[in-house]
Amino acid sequence: MPINTIEKQLPSLRSRLLIAAAAWLVVITLSAGYLVPSFIKTYLVGQEEQQLKLYLDQLTALVDVTPDGKMSLSGKLSNPLFESPYSGLYWSLTINEQQLRSRSLWDTRIRGNKEEGFIGPNKQPLIVISREFFVPETDDPVNLSVAINKDKLNATLQKLTHGLWLILIIMAIGILALTWLQVSWSLSPLRKLQQNLKKVRNGELTELTGVYPTEVKPVIDDLNALLFHYQELLERARNHSGNLSHALKTPIAILNNEVAQLNDADKTKLTPALLQLQQHIDYHLGRARMAGAANILTAKTAPSSRVDAISMAMDKIYAHREVILVNELDSDLSIAVEKRDLDEIVGNLIENSYKWANSLIRVHQQSVNTDTVSIVIEDDGPGIAEDECNEALKRGIRLDESTPGTGLGLNIANELAHSYRGELILSRSPLGGLKAEITLPLPRS
Repeated sequence: MPINTIEKQLPSLRSRLLIAAAAWLVVITLSAGYLVPSFIKTYLVGQEEQQLKLYLDQLTALVDVTPDGKMSLSGKLSNPLFESPYSGLYWSLTINEQQLRSRSLWDTRIRGNKEEGFIGPNKQPLIVISREFFVPETDDPVNLSVAINKDKLNATLQKLTHGLWLILIIMAIGILALTWLQVSWSLSPLRKLQQNLKKVRNGELTELTGVYPTEVKPVIDDLNALLFHYQELLERARNHSGNLSHALKTPIAILNNEVAQLNDADKTKLTPALLQLQQHIDYHLGRARMAGAANILTAKTAPSSRVDAISMAMDKIYAHREVILVNELDSDLSIAVEKRDLDEIVGNLIENSYKWANSLIRVHQQSVNTDTVSIVIEDDGPGIAEDECNEALKRGIRLDESTPGTGLGLNIANELAHSYRGELILSRSPLGGLKAEITLPLPRS
């Protein structure tokens, strides 16, 4: 998988917890903000209706009809507001075409209905309860209504609602702040773990240290065991590959010397087999050297210094070719590749350039994105045809048999790059020769 694959970023644990808490608080606050005033309104209206029923009972007891059919009250109600014009407390009696009303109604009457609402003097909204009953002196029912101004109740309800919303908002903010503190405190061990992992990546620690909660400690123990296991496996693989390399060099050298002394016919038969044996050994030892390297979190190397070291060695080996290598890499640049693996990658590419360059090799860098960088090695040699670039990366492929080599260098460099989730691309260089562009990861910040 290419290193520059775009991965979808998921919200952090803190964001998830805070978003969930905020969403729940919004639901609870809105529900309380709308339901509680509704309950209060129902309660207050109920209380007012209970009081009106008392007045209704008093009026029912006071209603009197004379023998000639005229309606009157035999007394007065206890509340003086019924006598004060437009006071907000009203009653009305109706029988046939007759109507009696409280002095508080003055020159108006109660209008409207239950569906659309009742209106009193000065367009006051009213709460009205009514009753129909019969008196012995008449066959027609008496319609009695008692009403009270709804404005005071609405004003009270509005004040209660504003106060309730203020309390709910303050409470929601307080709960959200408390939740943020709780989440931050609960996730602090994970921040500590992140810091320790960063130190492990940077090579400051070889294992995760510190005291962690019971739920996290098993993960820490497993990570430390895994780090130790991979470090041991890598070191063991490298030691075995080195030992095997030294053990095989002497027998192969003896075989090559013995074959060189044979006659041409026998030499022709044995030389390809020895060459194939050498290729297999070089290839599999190269694979062993890079085994597990990408799993080591502490990998971090400055390529500029490694190019300088490799260049000094190549200048001695290929002194007769008088090739100049120009290193333009930033000395502060670091990449997340183990030093020996970087030497294997860059060394193979630079050695290939030393073999074919006419006089100049240029090594420079190109930024790819925030996670990777490309190191470009190009020369002014004959280069490779565009249609043969991919073929040159295959194991054991040699496009020119006139130059010594096994045909494994470019393949090993390519496979090492892929082990670090990078890639190697060959193309024609503006200098005229081969351009090798190797993309490798940068250390995580």
